[in-house]
Amino acid sequence: QVQLVESGGGLVQAGGSLRLSCAASGSIFSINSMGWYRQAPGKQRELVAVITGGSRRNYADSVKGRFTISRDNAKNTVYLQMNSLEPEDTAVYYCNANLRPYGSASSNYWGQGSQVTVSS
Repeated sequence: QVQLVESGGGLVQAGGSLRLSCAASGSIFSINSMGWYRQAPGKQRELVAVITGGSRRNYADSVKGRFTISRDNAKNTVYLQMNSLEPEDTAVYYCNANLRPYGSASSNYWGQGSQVTVSS
């Protein structure tokens, strides 16, 4: 059984920083990509950032230059460093991993969600 466990959300003032972490555990054969999505109230879930196994990174235009995604392959963990936070960044942030468990095909897995609230 595969689990993604997130940590690091919270409340911060505009201009501040937060760091999200997401650790994948269980019977994992390989991880293709890991990333972060977010969903604000009344809006659809959107991609924030993704990092592949080859460390290629893609960011939403709205977070470029402010957020940095990184990955520790030895720990099956992905991080999202969020700087210069804005009230518009307020959302529930979800970790995502496209991975292959032992004996199964690759599939998408999700974390439990972490609330990030940025006050003005």
